[in-house]
Amino acid sequence: MEKVLIIANQFPPMGGSGVQRSVKFVKHLRSFGYEPIVFTRETKTAKLLDETLLEDIPKDTKIIRTKAYETSEVDGIFRIPAKVISKIMIPDSARIWFEKSKKRALSLIKEENIKLIYTTSAPYSDHLLGLYIKNKMPNIKWVVDFRDEWTNNPYTLDNPHNPIRTKIEKNMEKSVLDMADYLITNTPVMRDNFIKNNNLKGDNFFVIPNGYDKEDFKDIDFSPRHNKKFTMVYTGALYGRRKPDNFFKAIKNLKDKNLILPNSIKVELIGNYHKDKLMALISSFSLQDEIEIIGYVPHNVCINHQIASDALVLIEGGGRGANAFYTGKIFEYMNTNRPVIAILPDGVAKDLVLEANIGKVANTDDVEDIENVIFSCYKEWQDKKSFSPNFDIIKKYERKELTKKLAEIFDKALK
Repeated sequence: MEKVLIIANQFPPMGGSGVQRSVKFVKHLRSFGYEPIVFTRETKTAKLLDETLLEDIPKDTKIIRTKAYETSEVDGIFRIPAKVISKIMIPDSARIWFEKSKKRALSLIKEENIKLIYTTSAPYSDHLLGLYIKNKMPNIKWVVDFRDEWTNNPYTLDNPHNPIRTKIEKNMEKSVLDMADYLITNTPVMRDNFIKNNNLKGDNFFVIPNGYDKEDFKDIDFSPRHNKKFTMVYTGALYGRRKPDNFFKAIKNLKDKNLILPNSIKVELIGNYHKDKLMALISSFSLQDEIEIIGYVPHNVCINHQIASDALVLIEGGGRGANAFYTGKIFEYMNTNRPVIAILPDGVAKDLVLEANIGKVANTDDVEDIENVIFSCYKEWQDKKSFSPNFDIIKKYERKELTKKLAEIFDKALK
């Protein structure tokens, strides 16, 4: 079995959506002839933990953890200056971890006779570690995985860095693109953007989307719940462009128009939120009785909430570059057999919802459109209308099938 070094700064027991892709690849790679060895950081100071994710990792997987040096996680009197430092580090706050860990990574590769490395971002410092290794050991094969775009990331476009930092990061990005043997993006639009923006041939650039793990849903009853209240569940972060304002406004409008019966709807928000700010927003729409902030829960509990719903809510903001990426929960939502209220801009996420027939789409900037979609799903709940997604499409996004695609890229690299 060929060894592959998985360089992933974000890895369980760290929680959040960013770790899901890496942990599922590690879980399934042995099925395709690869022995993953994970190189990551310690998690003593990490703010978001989910110990249940460790259950996905084969017990004898070798995991090397080095000190995190994560300034964004400093507490006490040094918290504010440390956070300022983390904001100015290039390309991100994992830069110190990369610098302090690079020699250990090199020695590990020699100890284990590793011929193949895989780096994943964010943080983009993972790729700087891969670049360092490739420069020191040119014969090693390097596969780079972009979960999101780098300098063309929509959140960076909304809050651009100063010209000097932008130039530095573009040069870093170009070096990674030029030196990697194979590259992977999460969506076809991301792939096209990287190729176009960097004048690449693209013949070594592939697409592997995120997905769902059917084993996460074992022993689950998928039959409709039909709760006493029409229960909508949103799971995931709310930040930057991804705002719930128009969703909340649409619910308020439906209430004011008496289109939904009193005390007949419920919304659960599941994720890592600033609860005070979010509750203030909910209160501004007078929706305290309808909306409950659950907060962050372990991944398996999150899935149980999804299954217990009558409909799932997907929210993504519009703007430059928004057409390029799927919001992470779309794939898990796919496998729940629950209709999705998808509040999205035009782009790959909208296309996927429609292709897989997993729900109804409203434009993220059109409150009336959102009202219509919520009301339509509400009426279908009242009428107990059946729901029939396209499982021929959905099964293409199962994590083990996606890991097979990654292993095929590894095969190409080692030929």
